[in-house]
Amino acid sequence: VRKPHFDKILIANRGEIACRVIRTAKKLGIRTVAVYSEVDADSLHVKIADEAFCIGPAPSSESYLRIDKIIEVCHRSGAQAVHPGYGFLSENANFAEQLANEGITFIGPPASSIISMGSKSESKTIMTNAGVPCVPGYHGANQDPHHLLSEAEKIGFPVLIKAVHGGGGKGMRTVHSASAFLDALESAQREALKGFGNADVLVEKFIERPRHVEVQVFADTAGSTVSLWERDCSVQRRNQKIIEEAPAPGLSPELRADLGGKAVAAAKAVNYVGAGTVEFIFDKDTDKFYFMEMNTRLQVEHPVTEMITGLDLVEWQLEVAAGNPLPLSQSEIPMVGHAFEARIYAENPRNDFLPDSGRLVHLSTPVPTHVFAPPVSTVSASPSVRVEQGFGTGAQIGVFYDPMIAKLVVHGADRTEALRALRVALEEYQVVGVSTNIAFLRALAGHPAFIAAEVETGFIPKYRDELLPPLTEPSVVLLAQAALFLALRDQPPSTPSATPWVRLTARRFGGDVHTRTLALETETGTAVSVHISARPNAGGSSVLYDVAVHPTKALAPVEFRGVSAELASPTALSATLAGALTRATIVPQPHGSAGAERLHIFSGSHTTTVLRRAPAWAEELSADAHTAARGALRAPMPSLVVEVRVAVGQRVEKGQAVVVLESMKTETVLRAPADGVVKAVGCAKGEMVEEGRELVDIEEDTEAAA
Repeated sequence: VRKPHFDKILIANRGEIACRVIRTAKKLGIRTVAVYSEVDADSLHVKIADEAFCIGPAPSSESYLRIDKIIEVCHRSGAQAVHPGYGFLSENANFAEQLANEGITFIGPPASSIISMGSKSESKTIMTNAGVPCVPGYHGANQDPHHLLSEAEKIGFPVLIKAVHGGGGKGMRTVHSASAFLDALESAQREALKGFGNADVLVEKFIERPRHVEVQVFADTAGSTVSLWERDCSVQRRNQKIIEEAPAPGLSPELRADLGGKAVAAAKAVNYVGAGTVEFIFDKDTDKFYFMEMNTRLQVEHPVTEMITGLDLVEWQLEVAAGNPLPLSQSEIPMVGHAFEARIYAENPRNDFLPDSGRLVHLSTPVPTHVFAPPVSTVSASPSVRVEQGFGTGAQIGVFYDPMIAKLVVHGADRTEALRALRVALEEYQVVGVSTNIAFLRALAGHPAFIAAEVETGFIPKYRDELLPPLTEPSVVLLAQAALFLALRDQPPSTPSATPWVRLTARRFGGDVHTRTLALETETGTAVSVHISARPNAGGSSVLYDVAVHPTKALAPVEFRGVSAELASPTALSATLAGALTRATIVPQPHGSAGAERLHIFSGSHTTTVLRRAPAWAEELSADAHTAARGALRAPMPSLVVEVRVAVGQRVEKGQAVVVLESMKTETVLRAPADGVVKAVGCAKGEMVEEGRELVDIEEDTEAAA
């Protein structure tokens, strides 16, 4: 007899995963309870849940990691079960145990499985005993730094330091020499302690050309365990995935069966229940795979598995948690087509992928074709698109949490079709307000090596120069569109009797022609001058524009004559340039305090940003006109100061660590740009600092400066 679903569940998470769980619960008629921190009061997951409770200030240690507060909300709301999402408390055995003690169901594996798989060292022992191959390394309890260094030397460099209780790339460092080992160890341990409450690490042989291949497993309380096929998550930056696909390309049927069988054996070895992912390192040089770890939760990238199987994995989680058997046996689980997921992050790929924060001024996504994965029996000939997001226009992307904005998921009949759909969808994705990796993802999805499925974890470093080529100048068409947008936006509201010189704010030199000159600056810093003249058409019923773009002083201007243009909305420009109808979305964003603004231009597959400079007199009066003198170290993003390693008057050497920052769970070390003496320290440990804040000023040695 099938057991009924819960009446009400609490989602102990935020962002897109909280929204994802809520959507499935609503589909099944289950009421939902959201929890949120003070800065998340207006978040999407709070708005779409049936009930929502504030559980504390912004820091996760005071809100989303507070087990006592979450249990209190369960009792207040009457929630019978808790879905932990991923991250936060999703792999916390103590959380699962305390919920059980309170009579509340944890929608996840038993605490014993979390403990066994949560320790990377213990899990390696279990896997070895279960016949699952493991990477050579040191997984012992002795955490003395010099002992770990000795073990690393025995293994042979390069080695990988990994937090024993880590995940998501946190507490992980690749070390290529003994001289760099201790500094990397200290950084990894500190990151692990903050992220997981445990600084213990293991040291493993670093495989030079690995792929990251993982298997989705599911098990019920009756002991049935199945594989829902594998995913390839090889392409990563900062040890974190940014694009995933299913199934993994290039695997033979025999290898796929072996991989799935080993993953099922791993799950059975710890009496697993629920959704889990067994991660493997696949050595491209030997075609061998090794157990890496098991994530005892739903993965960020689970939608690609849903798309090739036509299943709802959150629904499966709820079925198993209610005590029901798995909905399908291994032989009944389909695998149809190919799927990709691209993670949309608030980060700057050209600044080492450092996270960004700010308000989402503008957000426009591709139009989704589905909310959930369509059943494979009804998969249409055209590709499918899903957008998993937890934020809308106006949302604030803060410094306290992961910088992921959304996930773009596509499915096609095969890898070629799915990848083509991904590129098209990425071209339609528009975000203004924070730096994003969208342009980088477009370059990645269009790279010949990625198209050929030549994936490995070192893909981005290997092709970095091709994925992040030097910025190029925008076309004259884009510059003309920017100027027309400004001219049309700034003109007074028209009336039926208004003449062109009333409608266009500019100067008139006899007759009916009005002119305006706009000073723009491209992303490369090139100054561009655009002259616009407005005149009535032959009948006098509308306005035509003559646009002359001066791309540089050395080149002759490019002219567009008799241009018709209009703003269909505050950000939608339509203009006929050189006989072709062009459409663009142009979003302005204030820049500095002198009145300048950035114009973010989205026109077809082309995206660029130009700066409309403020008048010269305003720039001269602005405190933002110039940065501080040489030697000043500034915060590259809004951050928490983790450590200040220098004091006023202290001598420093070029490359010496000066300040350690943390933003969105990622550590950044600022280093001295040259030999010198510390003149000033403008921050303190534990302080929140805004982007651009001067943290340390170093007076460079005269000899070095010369």
